[in-house]
Amino acid sequence: MHAGVFRTTEQGFSLLEVLIAVVVLAVGLLGIGGLQVLSLKNNHSAYLRSQATYLAYDIIDSIRVNPDGLASYATVATDAPASHQSCETVSSNCTTAQLVTHDLNIWKCMLGAWDANATCVALGTRGLLPGGTGVVAISGNDVTVTVTWIDDQDGSTTTSLAVSTRI
Repeated sequence: MHAGVFRTTEQGFSLLEVLIAVVVLAVGLLGIGGLQVLSLKNNHSAYLRSQATYLAYDIIDSIRVNPDGLASYATVATDAPASHQSCETVSSNCTTAQLVTHDLNIWKCMLGAWDANATCVALGTRGLLPGGTGVVAISGNDVTVTVTWIDDQDGSTTTSLAVSTRI
């Protein structure tokens, strides 16, 4: 007679296999979390860039509406907006110079560096860019608008966007 050989098959998972699976899953979840954080940061940067583009074209459109004041729009928007006459309605009868001042003040307020300024509060505008500033450079009929803003949370990275056109 032969002695019977009993074969036993293992069923289930060992603790080591489960531990390896958990580690692989954790690394995958950390990678997904990192991608999500990077995606949110890049999405915010894209949002700020679109706001800067909007602001650049906004002042260019204001210049196109008031071509007689073309040379007066040349400015470095680093100084706070001053009080001015409102030119929001047709009945306000603003001069070319008053319209330029009105347009530049609204633009400065929308750039974002002067949210607490009394003129910006009175206009009811809020800044669209953190630390936003702007420059309007005019050479003949060529207009270049440069908008600069802080692109990250710690304030160490500034980004600029320049738009050029002919009026």
